[in-house]
Amino acid sequence: MTTPAAVGTRVPWLAVGVFAAASVVLSWLVALPLWLGGQGLADPLTPLVAAAMMFTPALATIPALLVERRARGARAVLRRLGMWPLRPLGRTLGWSAAMIFVMPLLAAAALVVCAVTGIARFDLLGFSGFMDTLRTTLPAGTELPPAALIVTLQLVAIPIGALLNIPFAFGEEVGWRGWLLPALRPLGVWPALLLSGAFWGFWHAPLILLGYNFGEPNPLGLAMMVVGSMLIGVIIGWTRLHTGSVWPAVLAHGAFNASAGMGALFLAAGEAPPPTLAGPIGVAMWLVCAVVIAVMVACGAFRPSAVSGELGPDPAPRAALSA
Repeated sequence: MTTPAAVGTRVPWLAVGVFAAASVVLSWLVALPLWLGGQGLADPLTPLVAAAMMFTPALATIPALLVERRARGARAVLRRLGMWPLRPLGRTLGWSAAMIFVMPLLAAAALVVCAVTGIARFDLLGFSGFMDTLRTTLPAGTELPPAALIVTLQLVAIPIGALLNIPFAFGEEVGWRGWLLPALRPLGVWPALLLSGAFWGFWHAPLILLGYNFGEPNPLGLAMMVVGSMLIGVIIGWTRLHTGSVWPAVLAHGAFNASAGMGALFLAAGEAPPPTLAGPIGVAMWLVCAVVIAVMVACGAFRPSAVSGELGPDPAPRAALSA
């Protein structure tokens, strides 16, 4: 296993700037129809725009790689972005599979925080809030299966949703954790994780400033997105540093998105907790992530030996190394 120095001894700031500018400009261009249409998030195009935005970080890696000029050839590019080779295979596949379940567990823990603190009331027997919502979407008089069965099927579908989300999650992660995090790695583990997470949050501005996620179409909503992304970014980014691969981060991102609506399954009828507190990336999730990060630190997850996955381009050939 190589050391983090394989990424480079200096941050390629020009390439970072190009990546940042390209990803932000592209995200705003994709979201422009929502701003010009006058309907905001109520626009029927919103799901399509949100999905298309997820591919802009991947597109932004193209000019960044050209400016960086370290990864030459397809093999080196794949290695630079953490796409290939899958080595160590067991660790990469293991963490990829684990993150499919870790992220929903974090979402569930955030719901527990909401219940304990009184942020929201839940109905774990009749699932009244979810069933009321479901009835409003179906023709009157439609017979529904038992609530517990429907909720169970929804929960079982989360890992499946994580897999279906792979193309979209990859569109983001190949930029954030594939290219940007290793590019910032010379700053140190924590600065790289926090800065890449902060930019990930800021990149969401075209949607957040329309009220997405928090219902706060203002700087407060954007600031909350940045903080939440930094915290979640530490956890997701750690998988990249630990395995040297982007795929665990891709699966983590896909699973996080798939579990975003989990709270709606358990809410009591008439409950509408503020998304700033109970949303998928609200304050309750912040607390959960902070606890998880603290436990990871205590367990030594951020020791140099634990965050030294291969993050650079192909190493020099053996003959050249022995010269």
